[in-house]
Amino acid sequence: MFMRTLSLAFLALSLTPAQAVIRVDINSGIAQPLPIAVPGFVATAPGTTEAGSTADLGVRIAQVIANDLKSSGLFRPLDPAAYTTQVTPDDVMRPQYAAWRTVAAQALVTGNVTVNADGGLTIGCYAYDVFSAEELARQGFVTTAAGWRRAAHKCADLVYSRLTGETGYFDSRIVYVSETGPRTRRIKRLAVMDQDGAGHRFLTQGQNLVLTPRFAPNQQTLTYMSFEGNRPRVWLYTLGSGRQEAIGDFPNMSFAPRFSPDGSNLVFSMSVGGNTDIYRMDLGSRKLTRLTTQPGIDTAPSYSPDGSRIVFESDRGGTQQLYVMAADGSGQQRISFGEGRAATPVWSPRGDLIAFTRLGGGRFSIGVMKPDGSGERLLTNAYQDEGPTWSPNGRVILFFRSARGGPVNLWSVDLSGQNERRVATPLDGSDPAWSPLLP
Repeated sequence: MFMRTLSLAFLALSLTPAQAVIRVDINSGIAQPLPIAVPGFVATAPGTTEAGSTADLGVRIAQVIANDLKSSGLFRPLDPAAYTTQVTPDDVMRPQYAAWRTVAAQALVTGNVTVNADGGLTIGCYAYDVFSAEELARQGFVTTAAGWRRAAHKCADLVYSRLTGETGYFDSRIVYVSETGPRTRRIKRLAVMDQDGAGHRFLTQGQNLVLTPRFAPNQQTLTYMSFEGNRPRVWLYTLGSGRQEAIGDFPNMSFAPRFSPDGSNLVFSMSVGGNTDIYRMDLGSRKLTRLTTQPGIDTAPSYSPDGSRIVFESDRGGTQQLYVMAADGSGQQRISFGEGRAATPVWSPRGDLIAFTRLGGGRFSIGVMKPDGSGERLLTNAYQDEGPTWSPNGRVILFFRSARGGPVNLWSVDLSGQNERRVATPLDGSDPAWSPLLP
């Protein structure tokens, strides 16, 4: 009955009512996150799967959803110890609204878990406005037992989308550089994980220094810089097979790669004759095109989401600043004019903003500006924050923070600058890149 994509398929169960009134405003930050109840999902019948019993999975699914929503800074999941009612199978589709009002829940997320004949799961996700007693959304997810976490992230995305009017971002992954060892002999490995830190695995073993990993739009390929053989070059990594391949046998250093939005091209920097310029490679033909020719260092290129323009950093004017050009290299113009230097730009998936690192006053901060350079705002103010990357919906920025003489960790901040949090990794972490939503 259901088509499977990877390990997870989705079945829409009904439309959402147009008259639902509850809504979270995400445009200017939020002083009081929305109180939301996420009780354990109900097992429609006792059952056991490879991932555990349906009763246990129901609790774990609710925890993942609650943690996702809490991490956005827009929601405050209530402590299950405060609940005054136990959810029964009938309550999933006919909630006891009065009981949820007594604990001051403004929204309710609940659901059920059913074991399928093939050992997989059907997970139902329901969202309700408690005070208007209206259903906001419902959706069913058919998955393998191992795919229960993805179903939970999908449910959280559904709730986030319905209550904010924006696309969710929880069903996504992060690739980054895992770091360990003394500062003078740092071991750096590629690592990938779900956006909440689950499913963590190392992709390289640390024999060679690696930097700046980036996802292809298909999410099955990464590009990064490696010092394998003491030759700093741009490489490709296939996630399914672990295959690694240098994009070319260039005699010069190549670095700072990034895919075009359609995945057909790769832009990166290459040093030739003492000058560093940005090049574009057609990945099908491996044809190389030089895009910049100015004296100095041009690097960190990032495409606009429609592929028509590229933002990059350059010191051609004497200091690191941001420039924008057409995808063919024409029309280059400077867009950053604030105090200090500007580096590591990356275009928002929405196309409305460019995130970057502002260097000045002895600090590195994460900032955003419009593509024409106007409206600059700094979102962080720590000792050393750098390397921004956008969530799939363009509302949250992930970056890495270096403590003075201390650890290097991943952090995130939303566009209001108010919801800043650390993203846990097993070891130190740097150079993050956020994937698009998983298919």
